[in-house]
Amino acid sequence: MLISLVKQEITFAILFLVFTAAAWAQSPPGVSASKPLEVSEADGVPVILKHLPDYESIAQKARFINSKTQLRDAVGERHVLEPITFGAGTEAAFAAYPAGNLLIVEYTNPQASTETDAAVLNLISQSPGDAPTTYRRVGNYNVFVFDGPDAAAAAALVDQIRYQKMVHWLGDDPYMLKRLERYMAVTTRDIALSTVYFIVVGLLVAISAGIIAGLIYFRFRDQKRINSAAFSDAGGLTRLNLDGLSEPVLPE
Repeated sequence: MLISLVKQEITFAILFLVFTAAAWAQSPPGVSASKPLEVSEADGVPVILKHLPDYESIAQKARFINSKTQLRDAVGERHVLEPITFGAGTEAAFAAYPAGNLLIVEYTNPQASTETDAAVLNLISQSPGDAPTTYRRVGNYNVFVFDGPDAAAAAALVDQIRYQKMVHWLGDDPYMLKRLERYMAVTTRDIALSTVYFIVVGLLVAISAGIIAGLIYFRFRDQKRINSAAFSDAGGLTRLNLDGLSEPVLPE
């Protein structure tokens, strides 16, 4: 009986190890044994990895991160990363590029991302020497580029990241009224500015056209007066030459 129980335990242990090894072997490259919050239905790769720029070319080197230990292993000890925590579904993706080492940290809500953004910016302002090459918040992503040779190239790398997730409410959207108010305010402002702009431009065009037309008419009348023959309708009497059309009367 004892030998039979030992054999069963050994069998269960072997089966457990086999299934664990199989599950580990089926994990995509760079993905840890911890289960990601969102995975692609096509190949089982965490969605956040596919949001890395040019993912197809760096897929084998990309790393999925969902713990502080994995973050330190990938990026190293970075003072600026202290505010990042991996509770409540926080995930991250890391990959090396020619422009620098890119780290994307995704939070499940904008409040957590905003709080981390404020803390990171505060640390960057306090310790500029430990600052990453580039840092930016993109949607619920907090994006870092470390050890980049060029800040412009690092910024261009961050520009390729798009936060493509959308929130769909099961019931009425509680923020619909605020969005409508904002839309009405922005639209009203744009209409008012456009109206003032067109009125000012119209007045300037009208005044300029009036000045040009007046100058042309004045020059035309002046040229016509110069070329016309002088005459007098005073019948030989003395008259005031107020219009300058009569010949001057010289004394004998």
